[in-house]
Amino acid sequence: MMNHEEINQPPIAEIDRLDNVASDSWYALPTGIAMIEYSYQVFRRYFPQPLNRILEIGPAEGIMTQLLINDGVKPDILEGSTIFAENLRQQFPDLQIYNSLIENFQPACFYDVIILGHILEHVDDPVLILSTIRNWLVPKTGVILAAVPNARSIHRQAAVVMGLIPHEETMSEKDIHHGHRRIYTPETFRRDFTLAGLSIEFFGGYWLKPLSDRQLEESWTPEMLRAFMKLGERYPDIAAELVIVAKKEQ
Repeated sequence: MMNHEEINQPPIAEIDRLDNVASDSWYALPTGIAMIEYSYQVFRRYFPQPLNRILEIGPAEGIMTQLLINDGVKPDILEGSTIFAENLRQQFPDLQIYNSLIENFQPACFYDVIILGHILEHVDDPVLILSTIRNWLVPKTGVILAAVPNARSIHRQAAVVMGLIPHEETMSEKDIHHGHRRIYTPETFRRDFTLAGLSIEFFGGYWLKPLSDRQLEESWTPEMLRAFMKLGERYPDIAAELVIVAKKEQ
């Protein structure tokens, strides 16, 4: 059985990088909240039953954490930022919250669900991360639920056509602000799961996004945002967000 430890504390440079993001986070802006809420709607379709233990990795302000709690789920939390971790402890005093990088964490149990909501675009080596956390899953039934931004989103494609960016994988102001290290395409997203020895049970997307976050927040109603979140499920390759549900290969 695994023994939990928070070992080999992360390098100071990585702590500073994560805390720099946390000190001026944009995740709780209206479009960010709508995106996280909809990703949770997608994720919960794939919760195995019975559902005993969930690990949410990198919840930032805890928007999805609260949705889990509202559904009667008490997740464990793994958060790399010291700022986010402390805020989460104050917000959710009854939860087990670990402040550690994924690479340095050893859980005390196996999990039915591990949630990676917008994590893989941030990490240095996503295949290493996926290879690590696959061993934290309950054998056979445990699932990883992951979401990342999509380079092929139509708002990025439009920006290329307009000459605003040179190519679809160019980092936007938002990407740079949040410390993204890559922008996934559908192919590279699936590739990293395959390289990590994971079996993809579902690939999809959500949020057909024709404009930037700032433009949407200036003129769209919440109802319009929700409608276009749903429309993106019909066109995953050009949706703003990609989703994968994966299991450990047997």
